[in-house]
Amino acid sequence: MYEKVILTFIFLFLLIISYSIFIGTLDIRSYFNQLPTFQPAPCKPDPKLRVFMYDLPPRFNVQMIDRRNASESPVTANDFPPWPGNWGLKRQHSVEYWMMGSLIHEGDDGGGESREAVRVFDPELADAFFVPFFSSLSFNTHGHTMTDPATEIDRKLQVDLMEFLNKSMYWQRSKGRDHIIPMTHPNAFRFLRNQVNATIQVVVDFGRYPKSMSNLNKDVVSPYVHVVDSFTDDELQDPWEARSTLLFFRGRTFRKDEGIVRAKLAKILSTYSDVHYERSVATEENIKASSKGMRSSKFCLHPAGDTASSCRLFDAIVSHCVPVIVSDKIELPFEDEIDYSQFALFFSFKEALQPGYMVDQLRKFPKQKWTEMWRQLKNISHHYEFQYPPKREDAVNMLWRQVKHKLSGVTLSIHRNRRLKISDWWRKR
Repeated sequence: MYEKVILTFIFLFLLIISYSIFIGTLDIRSYFNQLPTFQPAPCKPDPKLRVFMYDLPPRFNVQMIDRRNASESPVTANDFPPWPGNWGLKRQHSVEYWMMGSLIHEGDDGGGESREAVRVFDPELADAFFVPFFSSLSFNTHGHTMTDPATEIDRKLQVDLMEFLNKSMYWQRSKGRDHIIPMTHPNAFRFLRNQVNATIQVVVDFGRYPKSMSNLNKDVVSPYVHVVDSFTDDELQDPWEARSTLLFFRGRTFRKDEGIVRAKLAKILSTYSDVHYERSVATEENIKASSKGMRSSKFCLHPAGDTASSCRLFDAIVSHCVPVIVSDKIELPFEDEIDYSQFALFFSFKEALQPGYMVDQLRKFPKQKWTEMWRQLKNISHHYEFQYPPKREDAVNMLWRQVKHKLSGVTLSIHRNRRLKISDWWRKR
């Protein structure tokens, strides 16, 4: 009985509503128009990485560049020296200099939002700590022969630095995990490197170090600093036809470890008329000749050096010469943001050492696809520029963004180790 009454009431109600809508006395849209509309919150820019830079005496950094500077006071923007224009290959390992410069620079680098990292002078506000020790330049300056008495200077700097850091409450707090140390030369910090295993190391590859020292989980892969001039006026209508050489290589052909492949490639590639494969050492004149050769070649060969990577890859990128990378183990910078397959070709050692295979693949490569890669090189080459003052999206800002990506894992590690009563059981599995 009651169910029939209820159903009758509902039916009459719906009938009245439908009739009102039909004759226009009720506009049901007005109800929905009164509902609050969803407005997505505007995306906030990622907060800048706050970096505390230790005040080290100039002997740890800029005195290696300007030896006339006898000051013991930390360098400032007013006395930060320019990178010497005649230092040739030393430049390729100078990442430490440009990272330090980006923190010292007091001006604006092209807009308030263009910096990825800013310097803070209160360590309590810092997300990370930068150690301005020029470890690569120290090796190149004081210990390059590895037997010279000057090697002791390099060792003494490392000893003094570790004594300084071990007194820092911030180093002790994290055991160095949130500290950043550039080490782009494979022999940088070679005497005491086991004491900085936990730090965020800025390296160009992991060729000479076990996983306990350097690995992708905590460290940042940097480009080498290119030594050829950037190709800034590459505006040809038909670059494919303008670049007459198919494949170009100019450099040392006798290297250690994986670099043995260079000598083998010399024998395979020496018979091709459209391939330029030349043994050369890095002098100012030869660097200019390499730049000219890269700019007139479609593909630039990048076989492994003493380690998997070398400066030649980044010389090719800024020359807009499509890199041909021959390596089984190479790690590349910024690969979480940049897809290298869009502008580079990859061959394994086995493929490259198969007579005729690599050259045959390059000769058959479509002109349209190559032109797309050439355009992509022009679009991304600014990410590999090191400069002072820094600029938006240049190599230094890209590196700071990479550091920022590592910090969540660093924080996790620090927090876990603060509460563990025994050594980390997870690592023993």
